[in-house]
Amino acid sequence: MTRHFLVDTDLTPDEQASVLDLAASLKADRFSRRPLAGPQTVGVVFDKTSTRTRVSFATGVSDLGGSPLIINPGESQLGHKESIADSARVFSRMLAAVVWRTYEQAGLEEMAEHSTVPVVNGLSDDYHPCQILADLLTLREHFGDLAGRTLAYVGDAANNMANSYLLGCATAGMHVRVAGPEGYLPREDVVAAARERAGATGGSVLVTTDAREALAGADAVVTDTWVSMGQESEKAERTEIFAAYSVTAEAMALAAQDAVFLHCLPAYRGLEVAAEVIDGPASLVWDEAENRLHAQKALLTFLLDSSGLSADLPAALRREETR
Repeated sequence: MTRHFLVDTDLTPDEQASVLDLAASLKADRFSRRPLAGPQTVGVVFDKTSTRTRVSFATGVSDLGGSPLIINPGESQLGHKESIADSARVFSRMLAAVVWRTYEQAGLEEMAEHSTVPVVNGLSDDYHPCQILADLLTLREHFGDLAGRTLAYVGDAANNMANSYLLGCATAGMHVRVAGPEGYLPREDVVAAARERAGATGGSVLVTTDAREALAGADAVVTDTWVSMGQESEKAERTEIFAAYSVTAEAMALAAQDAVFLHCLPAYRGLEVAAEVIDGPASLVWDEAENRLHAQKALLTFLLDSSGLSADLPAALRREETR
């Protein structure tokens, strides 16, 4: 069966832990796995512009013995002149995996439905699960065990990052708190899914409009830009709405004494985070950015292994060629 990674809960708690273990191993020994030897090609498709996703996946595919095929916005007929389903069928005949940074989650789901190779969500409007794996790896490096730790996300809590923090951190057995203003809170179905996962892992979920409640004693403080792609015309309005949720030194003081700060980047100093925080000693954002590489290499390796498609698996475990 082909494994895909479209949303954080596509990995069980044990599988997520295994991916993080593998990420740490690949970080220590960068070229120890070559599941894409050949080289095999991985399509990395961008409907949205990118820096970290582009660099980390292109580098990671190469590290794993493969060749990244970067498809920039407007350079393919995917979803325009050719249906997603037909594109998936074509990709499956030529590629080892597909990474897609896009808008609608439904498009990723349709791609996976018709693909015989792994499909990875490189970001959608609903979720950013690869970023969460990098963040969890970063926190595990700093704190050790993740279970029982508390992460507080403050700011625009109706976006893809808040959704993935809820699901991904609950999967890791963490206590995840999300705070944002009324009208900018996560969807009820996402919160319900996170609470269900937390019930199985010993974690917990809190959604609130009170930033101080979310921050109190937290081990990790996280935020994201208030003005995502396509919201530029709303900058003044959104800056006013989210002002009370800015991560300042005073906000960090509400968290645990040894609390750390994370941000998926790009960051806007003086808006969602103060310069003294993101550039200060509590900030792990550069480790976090690097860990996109290691976490995504581990994810791709896991998906290829689980699908029986890794070139460096013993022959008896490899799936018969279907493309």
